[in-house]
Amino acid sequence: MILTVTLNTALDITYRVRALRPHASHRVSEVTERPGGKGLNVARVLAALGHEVTVTGFAGGATGREVRRRLTAAPGIVDALLPVSGATRRTIAVVDEHTGDTTQLNEPGPAVTPAEWHAFQEAYGELLAGARAVALCGSLPPGVPVGAYAGLIRTARAAGVPVLLDTSGEPLRRGVAARPDLIKPNAEELAELTGSHEPLRAAQDARRRGARSVVASLGPDGLLATTPEGRWRATPPARARGNPTGAGDSAVAGLLSGLVERLPWPDRLARATALSAATVLAPAAGEFDRAAYGELLGRVAVTAEASAA
Repeated sequence: MILTVTLNTALDITYRVRALRPHASHRVSEVTERPGGKGLNVARVLAALGHEVTVTGFAGGATGREVRRRLTAAPGIVDALLPVSGATRRTIAVVDEHTGDTTQLNEPGPAVTPAEWHAFQEAYGELLAGARAVALCGSLPPGVPVGAYAGLIRTARAAGVPVLLDTSGEPLRRGVAARPDLIKPNAEELAELTGSHEPLRAAQDARRRGARSVVASLGPDGLLATTPEGRWRATPPARARGNPTGAGDSAVAGLLSGLVERLPWPDRLARATALSAATVLAPAAGEFDRAAYGELLGRVAVTAEASAA
């Protein structure tokens, strides 16, 4: 089983409009709703790849009940979310059909009490006993300590479970110091962590700070990896146009599935890059175009990268 942690779950709502214009009224041509938050997106892709996945985190209020109701219909995913008194957030993605651009609106999430946080830590420790790997994903809801991911990483390491961290800001900085097996920041998050805007140099600096391996997302330019086994750049065959929501989460699923399957790094990176591009091409947030994934996988270029000066 692969465990994904989404402390700030969401109901992802995608609106499609002909053209998005400020200060104007719009007719919505299509609405889709999905259980969301980064870890739930990761879990959905992992399940589609054939892996058994358990999701945990928090869910509360009417929105949380809707998220859990929809999870019951998701094949291959076990719901281990914990109830909270606050209301789960919603995220709104508005897709401009003319340009292909997406505007994202994210609510902050419920306030988590100290008792709810303590209950989660106990449940997390129990879930790790059956996990082959764990992904810690996304933002922290109000009330959860900023060093939460660092503590969860240490718990996973003590249990002998490989851990991937995908977050940003201070939670990322503190999490890296706890020595996760892998982090997957984008270029902006990596620059904020290290102070360097040169991705390879920044990735190597992040490894010195504690991360065993670093895979940096370069958006439409693919992925850059620096690991104990070497350094690689994975580039998609063409720039994908569409909704980028969830593309990074699909990359995380590709990396995590490759880890538990013991694939060599170039194969992990090719899978992650193809899944990310196929997610951009999908009509709804948090999904990937399976036909496009199959076609892209064999066309991703993975090349060895020289060390930064």
